[in-house]
Amino acid sequence: MAKQNQRTAPYTVPGLTTEDGHEVARTLQLRLHALNDLQLTLKHAHWNVVGPNFISVHEMLDPQIELVRGFVDELAERMATMGVAPSGLPGEIVKARTWDDYSVNRATGVEHLAALDLVYTGVVEDHREAIEKIGELDPITEDILIGQVKELELFQWFMRAHLESSSGDLRHGGATTELGAAESAAQ
Repeated sequence: MAKQNQRTAPYTVPGLTTEDGHEVARTLQLRLHALNDLQLTLKHAHWNVVGPNFISVHEMLDPQIELVRGFVDELAERMATMGVAPSGLPGEIVKARTWDDYSVNRATGVEHLAALDLVYTGVVEDHREAIEKIGELDPITEDILIGQVKELELFQWFMRAHLESSSGDLRHGGATTELGAAESAAQ
């Protein structure tokens, strides 16, 4: 009788060894967790933004949430294609993540955008590390991640445009925590 409820299949995509394919998928699992967390964080900010920039920030976040949800699906399907069961379970996200929950609640648009700028920096940096790791093993998966980074960086630029002075300084420049970024942006 076949083993039931396995996380991996005895195959992967053509052109990769099963070991390499499953290694790529394990790397993607961490990116999947990060993107699932990001979409929830963006929705949290969407619900909790207040102040004079409310509507612009509130409506700016929705398309990004949908885009990130698409990234989640894309990575999960790539993992399944590679013979590894993706997990989107909340408990696994919390157990595996290396970051804390988003720390800003009810706040102005610029406060949320400053905090989210730091969130995006973390997600983009980790995606770039995954690109470096996966690049030599699987250029197809590398291409998927490159496309995602391109879109994440574009949206980060949109957020930063709300926070940037004409000289190029960010209102929260030098902040290392989400709350610190929000407080700097509020001043």
